[in-house]
Amino acid sequence: MIKKSEKIEKPIKKERYFEAVGRRKTSVARVRVFSNKHSEKTSYILINGKDFKEYFSFEKQRSVVLDPLKALSISGVHVTAQVSGGGLSSQAEAVRLGISRALIIEKTEWRPKLKVLGFLKRDPRMVESKKFGSRKARRPQQWRKR
Repeated sequence: MIKKSEKIEKPIKKERYFEAVGRRKTSVARVRVFSNKHSEKTSYILINGKDFKEYFSFEKQRSVVLDPLKALSISGVHVTAQVSGGGLSSQAEAVRLGISRALIIEKTEWRPKLKVLGFLKRDPRMVESKKFGSRKARRPQQWRKR
C-alpha cells in the first residue's frame, strides 16, 4: 500500500529546446530547436508533423529552410515547427527566420554571421488592403463614356 506522502515518479525524459517565432507575409512559424542533439550525426526537421522534404516539394524551399544551419555548418540538429498561413515559399522563409532566432538564443556568438546574411531580418511586405470605391488596392474603377 502506498502512503500519501510517497509518490510514484516516472522518469520523464525532458529535452531542452529553444523556441522562436518567424513570420513572413501572413505565414507564422513557431520553431523549436532542440539543443542537446548537436553531437549526433543524424538530424531531422519536422514541419506540422511531416518531414520537411515531404512538406516542401521544391528544392528551393528546402534550401531556404536549411540556410541558417548551412551557414553555421551545424549538423545533427532536431527542429520542429508549427506553420500556418500563407503559401509554401512564405512558410519556408518564416521557418528560416524562426530557426535563426532560436539558434541565437542558444548561442549569441552566432548572431553577427546570421545578421550579415540577412536571416534575422523579418520581411515586412504584406498585401495592400483593398480601398473602397476601387476594384483593387490601387486599380480604380474603369470609366466609360457610354
